[in-house]
Amino acid sequence: MNRSDLINTLKDNEALSRKAAEKVVDTFFGAISDTICKGQRVEIRGFGSFTVKKYKSYTGRNPKTGKKISVTPKKLPFFKVGKELKGMVDA
Repeated sequence: MNRSDLINTLKDNEALSRKAAEKVVDTFFGAISDTICKGQRVEIRGFGSFTVKKYKSYTGRNPKTGKKISVTPKKLPFFKVGKELKGMVDA
C-alpha cells in the first residue's frame, strides 16, 4: 500500500472527499515526522513505536579500495512493531 492507496481507503471507508482524506494523511504523517525530528518518541498502541537511534562514529572500510574511512555519527529513524500487530501478522 502506498500513500495514494491509503488516501483512497480512508476516502471510501469514512465517506470523505479525496482532498479531506489527503489532508488527514498529510497531517498524521507530518505530526509523526515533526516529533521524530525533535528527537521524541511516537507510540501508537497496538501498532508500534517510532524512535530515533543514535549511532557513534567509527572507522569503516571502502569495500572497493580497502582504504580506511571515518564514518561520522548519525541519527536514523527506527520503527519497532507492536505486540498486537506482530501477532496479527504471525497468525
